[in-house]
Amino acid sequence: MDLFLHLWIMIFIYSIFAMSLNLEMGYTGLFNFGHIAFFGIGAYTSALLTLHQIPFALAFVVALVASGFFGFLLSIPSLRLRGDYFGIATLGFGEILRMVFQNEVWLTKGPMGLPGIPKPILFSYRFATLPQYLLLTMGLTIVTFLILRIIIRSPLGRTLRGIREDEIVLMALGKNAFHFKIKSVVIGSVFAGLAGVLWTHYTTFISPGDFTLSETILVLLIVVLGGKGTEWGPLMGAFVLIFFQESLRFLKLPTEWGRYLAPLQQMIFGGLLIFLMIYRPEGLIREKGEGR
Repeated sequence: MDLFLHLWIMIFIYSIFAMSLNLEMGYTGLFNFGHIAFFGIGAYTSALLTLHQIPFALAFVVALVASGFFGFLLSIPSLRLRGDYFGIATLGFGEILRMVFQNEVWLTKGPMGLPGIPKPILFSYRFATLPQYLLLTMGLTIVTFLILRIIIRSPLGRTLRGIREDEIVLMALGKNAFHFKIKSVVIGSVFAGLAGVLWTHYTTFISPGDFTLSETILVLLIVVLGGKGTEWGPLMGAFVLIFFQESLRFLKLPTEWGRYLAPLQQMIFGGLLIFLMIYRPEGLIREKGEGR
């Protein structure tokens, strides 16, 4: 039963993370390879504040604001780049931030990580058990889905899709594409920070090793597998991949296989991402209006 609850908690957390990237990549056409940085900003901000006896509700808000603020700071210079260059810039930001987590021992305790992160308390209710935390993550996943659905179906969402399809035409119609792309990155960063907050208070321990490039590849694969540019795609992708990944942790494999499992898993995920990009770029759920 505990395994079942754990799986669903992880699926909901990564669903939020994937939905945040889907807004940028699926709807705006921005391949943000440093998206894990905002997940980490939310995680570390909330962890550090609550460890210093700041109420969770306040830490929660500050973490989301911090994630959005850094998303804004990154977007100003990086969005002046196009295509692959934007992806490289965001990848560099993600690695720089991971090195900050690694080396600023006075703040983050470096590779030793932050243990003892408290469980969240909202309205005097402590989400300590697995069923309680499942309700919290499920509720915030639903809220995230509804908010992003409203954004996607609003004039802002239609403009973002216009940027993805043909930015030059959109600019010819009088739209400031640069400003709209900043909005996309900021909103996506806020929800990535939300996923980070849920992650850190669920695991109660974080370290720089939790925010590597492999996590970015995982969430990118979730979006591509589920169907980028679709509302339900990130949830479908999270269910399939996280179920597979987390289930492996509980298999009774020989001890000597342990050191091969993580590299093998990364190779499988990388190969699957290449396969999807080539043979099924639309993912499991095809975007409405997309035909062959």
